[in-house]
Amino acid sequence: MGMGSGIAISISGRAAALEAAKAATRKAIFPVMRVIVTPGAFPVHNSPVTFRDVARDVARWRAEGEEVALATVVRTWGSGPRGAGAKMALTKDARIAGSVSGGCVEAAVVEEGREVLATGEPKLLKFGIADETAWNVGLTCGGSIEIFVERLDDSLFRAFSEAVEKRRALARATVIRGAHLGTSVLVRDGESVLSGIGTAAGAALERGQPEVIAQEDGSEVFLDVELPPPSLVMVGGVHISIALTTMAKALGYRTIVIDPRGVFGSEERFPHADQLISEWSDEALETIGLDRSSAVTTLTHDPKIDDPALLVALRSPAFFVGALGSKKTHEKRRKRLLDRGLTEAELARLHAPVGLDIGSRSPEEIAVSILAQIVAVRNRAA
Repeated sequence: MGMGSGIAISISGRAAALEAAKAATRKAIFPVMRVIVTPGAFPVHNSPVTFRDVARDVARWRAEGEEVALATVVRTWGSGPRGAGAKMALTKDARIAGSVSGGCVEAAVVEEGREVLATGEPKLLKFGIADETAWNVGLTCGGSIEIFVERLDDSLFRAFSEAVEKRRALARATVIRGAHLGTSVLVRDGESVLSGIGTAAGAALERGQPEVIAQEDGSEVFLDVELPPPSLVMVGGVHISIALTTMAKALGYRTIVIDPRGVFGSEERFPHADQLISEWSDEALETIGLDRSSAVTTLTHDPKIDDPALLVALRSPAFFVGALGSKKTHEKRRKRLLDRGLTEAELARLHAPVGLDIGSRSPEEIAVSILAQIVAVRNRAA
């Protein structure tokens, strides 16, 4: 029973199948055990379903007067299909949006979530799956998963919704085991944090990765991170940008092409881009407002267009800044940028020549190499 992210599904009418799934998953729910967790990054999983993916359904349900529970994957072992931070929203009448496992574990989570809505008390669920029974519950390669289920109150809904609307990163520290279960602290990108678990949430936000930490009193806190979708800004409406736009969109990037030369950055050449800006590159970047989810690469080979963009991008929070050109071209570029006031530290952020060395020849192959490098940097693999 696969469930796509962001799609609301009514479970009524599938009683027989659901009862069988529930029976299988009930056997898999372990008693909650006290485990001390060493802080650290989670292993790479499939892309999690974030609040952004369920926000529209949740807003509609709330407008209809429905109470909503939120289930969040907080930790996995083995081969869980969804990583930490994946979310599923649900209502009392068993409508759901999102996914916490990609399979029939959802049936048991819905059952537990309805109880959470009835009692108002959050729950930490643990599913442990042996390989031979994995297919019955959706964890197709075995493993274990912990899921925290809570009522989505007004303040939390507003905070998540605002983060989505304003493309602002948000971290949340929630007690998932021990005293004060469900107590949480929100930290927004750019806010100062005084102390306590809020400090840990701010650190998780800085890393951009969720984490479970242990407290001195034996309790455990889940540090959740909600990041805006990544954007790729291409300076120059060249052939490489055409291919790069297609590839980046396939990976979920918002694509923006900047070129003051209207004939290059036209809708005819870029019908698939999310935004076209026919302004000088530095002015366009200032208008866009780069953040830590932004990647920028200059592709024109024209210093009049590329250099102003680099001066803005290298002083911004953008997680990736690259520039096309040979090593010889880059040496000349370095001198120009230093002469215009960039520091060595700022210039050290520049990936140039941009792209992984895969022997690229065609515009499409160069686009592959550039996007691969961007993905590697974003995934902390480069």
